[in-house]
Amino acid sequence: MNFQWSTLVLAAAAFGASAALAGAPAKETGGVLVGDKGMTLYTFDKDEKDSGKSVCNGQCATNWPPLMAKDSDKPTGDWTVVKRDDGAKQWAYKGKPLYYWVKDTKAGDKTGESVPNWKLAKP
Repeated sequence: MNFQWSTLVLAAAAFGASAALAGAPAKETGGVLVGDKGMTLYTFDKDEKDSGKSVCNGQCATNWPPLMAKDSDKPTGDWTVVKRDDGAKQWAYKGKPLYYWVKDTKAGDKTGESVPNWKLAKP
């Protein structure tokens, strides 16, 4: 009986943890946020928190592709949508726009964390 109860409690806890990011455009893996295919996400120090916009455009956005949002995407919890200079939409977490790093080539790569002004996106 105790085994069954503890199994149920663990299953409920696991469900709660995954539900916390349910519907989010990214998930947590190893203490950092990752997007599609497990690619690491970053924040840019020059983006002003809660400004509702990204300052990484042009060549910057070529090197640091934004985590794009669809026109139909809506904010949820800590996740918001910001407007880019070109009118496209981008996801932000806790007020900071999110980006990939073009030199990360496989899931789990974090080569952008050594680039000045860029930080790993953490939950």
